[in-house]
Amino acid sequence: MKSKYKILKRFTGAFLVSLVSIASFNSCEQFDLNETPGESQFIVVPYSTINEMELAVTGMYGKFRDAAQMSTFYVSGWGGDDITTHPLSNKADFREYDQRSLTPYNTRTLDTWRNVYGLIRSANTVLENTAASTLPAPSQARKDVLLGETYFLRAIMFHHLVRIHGKIVIKLDTKLSENPVLSPTVDVYKQIEKDLLLAESLLPTKTTVGSARPNKGSVRAILARLYLDWAGFPVKDVTKNAAAAASANTVITNQASYGFAMVSDLNSLWSEAGKNNTESVFTVEFCQPCGLQNAKYGMLGIPGDIFGWGETFAEVRFYEDFDKGTNYSNFNTYRRDATYYETLPLNADGKPTAAAVAAPAKTWSWRESKDVQTPIFKKVVGPLAENAGVNFYTSRSDYWMRMAEVHLIYAEASGAAGGAIPSAAWESLNKVRRRANNLPINTPAPLIDVVSGNIVELAYTERKWEFAGEYVRWNDLVRREKVAEALGGTARDPQVTIGTKYNADGSKTPQALTKPVNAILGSLANTNYFAPIPQSEVDLYPSLK
Repeated sequence: MKSKYKILKRFTGAFLVSLVSIASFNSCEQFDLNETPGESQFIVVPYSTINEMELAVTGMYGKFRDAAQMSTFYVSGWGGDDITTHPLSNKADFREYDQRSLTPYNTRTLDTWRNVYGLIRSANTVLENTAASTLPAPSQARKDVLLGETYFLRAIMFHHLVRIHGKIVIKLDTKLSENPVLSPTVDVYKQIEKDLLLAESLLPTKTTVGSARPNKGSVRAILARLYLDWAGFPVKDVTKNAAAAASANTVITNQASYGFAMVSDLNSLWSEAGKNNTESVFTVEFCQPCGLQNAKYGMLGIPGDIFGWGETFAEVRFYEDFDKGTNYSNFNTYRRDATYYETLPLNADGKPTAAAVAAPAKTWSWRESKDVQTPIFKKVVGPLAENAGVNFYTSRSDYWMRMAEVHLIYAEASGAAGGAIPSAAWESLNKVRRRANNLPINTPAPLIDVVSGNIVELAYTERKWEFAGEYVRWNDLVRREKVAEALGGTARDPQVTIGTKYNADGSKTPQALTKPVNAILGSLANTNYFAPIPQSEVDLYPSLK
């Protein structure tokens, strides 16, 4: 049996995009296309077995993975002061975010918009098919879990998109939208909260398939992130700080039941070998040998002069300031070394291969690059021993959220909520600080631990270093309205003496370079925090203007 939508007209809008067969990942959801001008109709056929529903939900994860495999899905992250891209080549869409000069014609914005609404539409399909189904009683428990996963996925897609655009369309059914309208941010937040609470009521405490499927703890973690955003710009409902702290604390208190825990080795987080770990509260899972590859890492973080793809690099100023001024008694480079490559071993062909790690023909520094002189993210490239430096596709999975963020939300939100700060909130902050200094996470460290001061600012700053290069920083700058502070004036464009001039006789002379390579062109005011709605969508639906 194949449940079908019979589409009598092809739609090219975001939430009614042109439909093609998705049988490659879902044998139960198939689309028929018929070009009949002037007619539109969806006919939903209920699921007759739990297997059909299972296949439909599995298909949603496939669509999620397909969208998230490209850097495009995280394009807004280039707005942060931690990430930059190539000054030339084909990275113009990334540069628009990097330079805060966004246009409604940005193709990566459009791709993300359409991918998100495609997944939301799939979720709405599952919900409508399930509502019309009368599945056998023994299937009820599994049905509830699948419904919980569907609400969860729809919620995180709404959250992902509202962080980019500020106002989006709340699409909750599969009906044709003739005049869709943009909803205020607070209304989107309320819908996300509603979906997440429904998901929490339906999902198990712990999953048996790892963090690639959400559980109650995954939901609580995402709720904490949502409430922290809600307390910040643009809604600024500061009462949500208490909700963020409470949700984060629930995850921390019950982490053993959920199967979560921070890992001791930061470096293991960026390897394929260590990708299925307890740090992740929800994971987008990839498997390159299975044909389900991730295309955001590896050689994408390597410049062209050593045979890289030249897409995702680190900001110079951010790198220079890394972990300084955070009240550490002794500056420790452990976290910085887990975040960046200062040098790379190259083989005789000039490539950063796994073999070159053991026997390098040359040691190369980003400061001498002839392509683009910006630091190299170890988090982006991955371990060279896994041949990450020369691979375009990898099996590395994505952390949609990890336990370190839960701890830092608890610390920051506890302080922002007002009143006495729980000792557990300080402990959460200190767990992250200890690991950053390569110390046991749960053992007090007098030289590292902090128990007084402004915990809001301490936790916010700790997030800056902990999540560098993970597409998190821009959202933090927005909710705290610190974009101008981070990107304005000389904050992002210092005069620094780095790089190398290659002379005619082969000798090398240090030269002063102005960094970063992509100077700010647009406004840093909060009126320019959010990306415009793609023009092609506005052309289709003028109500989105």
